[in-house]
Amino acid sequence: MQIHKIIILAIGLLFTGQIKAQIGDRRAMDDHDMERDVRSFYAETKQVSQFIRRFNGEEDIRGKRLHYLDSAYRNVALRRKFITALFDSANVSIAPSLKRAFINDVTNAENPKFLDFHGEDWFGEAYVKFARGNSETFITLFMQLVKENLGSKWVIADIYYPPYEDLYERDEESSSRFLHPMSHELDFMNLDKVFKSGIHTGDYFYQGYDIDKLSIFLYELHQEKLKFKYVSGLKFHFFQIDGWYFEISEFNRSGMNRGWLISNLIKLEDGQKEQLKNFILHRE
Repeated sequence: MQIHKIIILAIGLLFTGQIKAQIGDRRAMDDHDMERDVRSFYAETKQVSQFIRRFNGEEDIRGKRLHYLDSAYRNVALRRKFITALFDSANVSIAPSLKRAFINDVTNAENPKFLDFHGEDWFGEAYVKFARGNSETFITLFMQLVKENLGSKWVIADIYYPPYEDLYERDEESSSRFLHPMSHELDFMNLDKVFKSGIHTGDYFYQGYDIDKLSIFLYELHQEKLKFKYVSGLKFHFFQIDGWYFEISEFNRSGMNRGWLISNLIKLEDGQKEQLKNFILHRE
């Protein structure tokens, strides 16, 4: 009987030890997961304004803003680490040599370059879904930050919508469509042919005019032909760094490299800045 009790006690102690070991292992795993989540939380660039602060070296690794008298404020080494981490690491289209050249340029001790949230030469591009009658359509809105009174605000500065782009296009017969110079003597009764010409109506317009897409967009909103649904995509274009262009997009994924990151980088030659702007804004 005594031996039986000893065996039962030994088995009980064995199971207790195993349970304690499992609990200890689970706690260690939970602590490791929590530490990893905390690191990921601090590594994530959660806001565009935070991207700018990190690019400039104006906050520490935990997201705490640095005082301008702090020795770490805009520190070159801190900026190099931050900017390196601000690239989308999954994007293999940006050559490592181009990244290094960019980082070396903006962190040059003698001529460092910074971003200015309230400055010019950066804008947003929002891909927005609208309901149009019984169908749905997407319109690109270009958002610009402008100063107003003592503050600033975002405004819709331009749009891209293919139906607005294709309102008028000349063809080989456009020159044959016109109103006779003596039409005024007929009280312009021949205007009827203008408004029966369908897609060629623009041939009778002054050829130097520019289509005001914002006015058309506003009119259709007022007429409730377009109804906002939601923002489907968003990115920002930066031209503030002399000789460079880069784009940032938001990446929602696991791991340390997430949030608002550089998704495109181009070294600009003389004259390319305005060309690239016009290309992005669909002005060419």
